[in-house]
Amino acid sequence: MTDETEIRALIERWANAVHAGDLDGVLADHSDDIVMFDVPPPNDGVRGIDAYRETWPPFFTWQLQGASFEILALDVTAGDDVAFAHALLRCGTQKELQDDPENRLRLTVGLRKEGGRWVVAHEHHSFPLKS
Repeated sequence: MTDETEIRALIERWANAVHAGDLDGVLADHSDDIVMFDVPPPNDGVRGIDAYRETWPPFFTWQLQGASFEILALDVTAGDDVAFAHALLRCGTQKELQDDPENRLRLTVGLRKEGGRWVVAHEHHSFPLKS
């Protein structure tokens, strides 16, 4: 399996875990010192796996409204020990997606190899600004 294929599978597992509300699956393959810049505050991001863990329960509660979290496009570039990926996702409630069907969550992921395996060291989630 190529590094790009391995990373693609890791990110797809993560997205499936997010959609399923599976916190252990969301945390899997993440570094202890992860930094995430997310859509909701805090605006200066969260640092560390414990702070990252704390961001997910409110999202899971919101998602129980029947929201979608689905990768539409995913590109991966990998070197020997660092890699990055960017993706577009459908993320929203049925009403939000009806009102703006082309709206996309933008995801950028930074990874590094630790002990011979890929781990996520950075995530950035954003939506385009509405005019």
